[in-house]
Amino acid sequence: MTGVLSGHSPAGRVHLTPTIPSLMAGNTDIHAQVLLVDDDRGHAETMADALKKPGHVCTIRHSRAEAEDELRHGAFDVIVTDLVMETPTAGLEVLELAKRLQPDAETIMVTAHGDIPTAKRALQGGAYDFIEKPIDLVVFRNLVQRAAETVVLRHQNSRLKGELDAAFGFEGIIGDSPAMRQVVALIRQVAPSSIPVLVRGESGTGKELVAAAIHKASRRAARRYVTFNAAGQSESLLEDQLFGHVRGAFTGADKDREGVFEFADKGTLFLDEIGDMPLTMQPKLLRVLETGDLVRLGSNEQRKTDVRFVSATNRDLAQMSKDGRFREDLYYRIRGAEIVIPPLRERREDIPLLVNHAVGKYAAELGRTRPLVPQPVMMRLIGYDWPGNVRELFNAIHRMVVTSQGPELSLRDVPDEVRSTDDAADGQGAVGSLAGVGLDKLEKEAIRQTLAMTAGNREQTAQMLGIGERTLYRKLKEYGLR
Repeated sequence: MTGVLSGHSPAGRVHLTPTIPSLMAGNTDIHAQVLLVDDDRGHAETMADALKKPGHVCTIRHSRAEAEDELRHGAFDVIVTDLVMETPTAGLEVLELAKRLQPDAETIMVTAHGDIPTAKRALQGGAYDFIEKPIDLVVFRNLVQRAAETVVLRHQNSRLKGELDAAFGFEGIIGDSPAMRQVVALIRQVAPSSIPVLVRGESGTGKELVAAAIHKASRRAARRYVTFNAAGQSESLLEDQLFGHVRGAFTGADKDREGVFEFADKGTLFLDEIGDMPLTMQPKLLRVLETGDLVRLGSNEQRKTDVRFVSATNRDLAQMSKDGRFREDLYYRIRGAEIVIPPLRERREDIPLLVNHAVGKYAAELGRTRPLVPQPVMMRLIGYDWPGNVRELFNAIHRMVVTSQGPELSLRDVPDEVRSTDDAADGQGAVGSLAGVGLDKLEKEAIRQTLAMTAGNREQTAQMLGIGERTLYRKLKEYGLR
């Protein structure tokens, strides 16, 4: 298996399209596009000759200005630049241009001995590595090879992320566990109707995403989608927010104002934290849901409204109804259909999909190359219980991407509460969930679940597990997996 040269740029250059299924197995047959920038023409030719032997395609330029022209119009996988050329900072300027104009490429600095402190600063600025003059050509070839492999892995990881999102994403909801498949199936079933939907789940499980997905998949998708949170609202303020008021209804009401029900007319209204609604306010909400009629504060005039009503809560409304803390008739009214989102600890097989999605999302927001997620990091994330569910996981991944250095995340980037081996004294959490389980069973289960996620695709499975395809094939036979 090799990388292939394809996709001519406007300047007639070609760019690496990675097709290697697994670099973990030590595949070195990669043909990369390399830009060599050195004002010493003889030195540049020597480096090019060394790289052409393994099949790399080299473009030579001799100044910062020439390098900028290439970076603006060409496409490269690896950039090799001398640190000091026409000016002492020319190489650093080439590095800055490369990070801005060719963010997916890796840059290697060539330095004299006295320039090592500056070269180290270049590493902090995003350089892949530096090599000291006089250059050992074998070491140089290996360094360029490793940089090219990093680029290929990054492309593969990005492609895999897109494939997984396409396979397992629905209106922003990511997951392929049986529980999440059931959630998506229910959304598809109820979305075309006008039946009220109650979404239940712990905080952070994604109830808002489910509500939005219902709207997007409904016949009202072209109409307004309005969200409102009922938590922490007094009865008078809540009534005003929901139903609106007329001028003079209270001090400061200097003009008529419509509430969220009227604002969402012909569309969808999502009322979050409905379990926190004051008991005295609940009959008024019930009346509007049953009749479609509302009365603004300070008015006697009934107004018609037509909304698709979706509500959510992390409370047990059935028990609250029995205890008299939530009206039973309102409970049955809003619970035309019920969708329950499982906590993340009960669908750990979805964590790799969520992690890959979040890493790509936050790297893109930062304008950075998407870092890889090695197996030890992924296993730690899978093992943690995530009491804050998907919200907590995404916040953790966001911090990890922001603080990470290099082409992949490390265990040092994992938040302390996740990395700690003392997640809980009662045997729960990352340690408790894995304690006492044989390593062979853990490995077999990791392979089995990853195969399920990738629909049996061995290439993707090997990439996600951080092993070579040959190793995966041997493990499949060893564990009797298909």
